[in-house]
Amino acid sequence: MKCQKCGTLIADETDAYKHGDQSLCEDCYLDIVATPKTCDPWAVYTAKSLTKEKPVLTPIQEKILSLVEEKPGTAEEICAELGITESEFRLNFTPLRHMELARACKVDNRVCYTLFNR
Repeated sequence: MKCQKCGTLIADETDAYKHGDQSLCEDCYLDIVATPKTCDPWAVYTAKSLTKEKPVLTPIQEKILSLVEEKPGTAEEICAELGITESEFRLNFTPLRHMELARACKVDNRVCYTLFNR
């Protein structure tokens, strides 16, 4: 049996996870059901209390932060500039939002990403 999302071979049928009408491997199933939410008050509280001084960021998070500091942009523009997928962007943007370092806002019916304090 193969994962219907990524094509990985699933050795035993009991190791497959059902989501809707798809049979998925564990990784793809977790990507779908455990996606971090940017609007999560408990995550914001926790992130702010753990990063009171200088937050520790991944290299991609640092690049996103420096890019939106220079010029706010859409997810598509940021992804193109950094050479990452939109999924990678969202996964790395969420902690920046929780730490109140970056945020999203509407500009002319487009969702743009910028620094939190702008």
